[in-house]
Amino acid sequence: MTEGVDVLVVGGGPVGLAAAVRARAAGHDVLVVDKRAAVLDGGLDKACGEGLLPGALDAVRELGADPPGHPLAGISYRTADGTRHAEHPFGAGPGRGVRRTALHAALHARAVDVGAHVRHATVRELHQDARGVEVVLAGTRGATTRVRARWVLGCDGLHSTVRRLAGLDGAPYRTAASRYGLRTHYRVAPWSDLVEVHWSAHAEAYVTPVAPDLVGVAVLAPRGAAPADGVDLLARFPELAARLAGAPVEGRVLGAGPLRRRARRRTAGRVRLVGDASGYVDALTGEGVRVGLAQAQAAVDHLDDAAGYERAWARATRDYRLLTTGLLAWASSPARGAIVPLAAAVPPLYAAVVERLAR
Repeated sequence: MTEGVDVLVVGGGPVGLAAAVRARAAGHDVLVVDKRAAVLDGGLDKACGEGLLPGALDAVRELGADPPGHPLAGISYRTADGTRHAEHPFGAGPGRGVRRTALHAALHARAVDVGAHVRHATVRELHQDARGVEVVLAGTRGATTRVRARWVLGCDGLHSTVRRLAGLDGAPYRTAASRYGLRTHYRVAPWSDLVEVHWSAHAEAYVTPVAPDLVGVAVLAPRGAAPADGVDLLARFPELAARLAGAPVEGRVLGAGPLRRRARRRTAGRVRLVGDASGYVDALTGEGVRVGLAQAQAAVDHLDDAAGYERAWARATRDYRLLTTGLLAWASSPARGAIVPLAAAVPPLYAAVVERLAR
């Protein structure tokens, strides 16, 4: 027996849930599936910076969700030893540091409230014709279900199954260019209401207050430079290590990567790739949630127009791709050490970058 649905969303993270909310608002029946069991109780976690900049916070609220967290007043770029820094407050008002589990719970509740169905299942096969897409799902006990959808939205992240099954995987980046991320929470009161980005010779540490007694630290580094666990996570950031000395670790260290991904296109027939599944540059600028939510809106707006979605995707991601690619190239060059000194020496330039990120 084949189940029917208008929109099948594969991937129950924030972008997939946002797509589900948007699709319901457009009058479609929606089923969200995710291979992780935590999708059912709103507890999905991810290795990420956990900062919602002002534009991202506005976009989440527009969906009808308002997750708890800690106010973020701006961004500070800092040398690893803390001797040089540049700071700028957001002109549009505060953002919010939000634990990924809290963001997921808020968007999960909203998606269910508007009538989306959420299921724990793994996509095994995908076949499509001119009128729809048939997907084979494997449940928790190995039983398979066939779902016939008018459209499939692949919101299933960097290692997207939908991208692979739809034949949309792009050529891989060379291994040396790969970057990886690790995220750890420390049980300590935040010492600042800024997102701090600490720059060492080969890695960055992103410090985000997410609660009155909790900060998240996400480290991004090239392959081979990222530690395998949290033991030496802070060794290359002396100022940060001093701040966190003696603070207990909350939960386990999570990792992600390689971060950079290509997709040949964002569309194949009635399949749309959304969020990280559609191609990803790097987490360096912290814009992933905002850009992903914009893509979710664009995908739902262009379900019947593949070319229109490709154009809308390009518009929604253009600034992110240009800024992140440029900053990543600089950060990977011998001039990496000049980033913080330049930001400190030319405040208007740094302010312009921060305001662009905050939109």
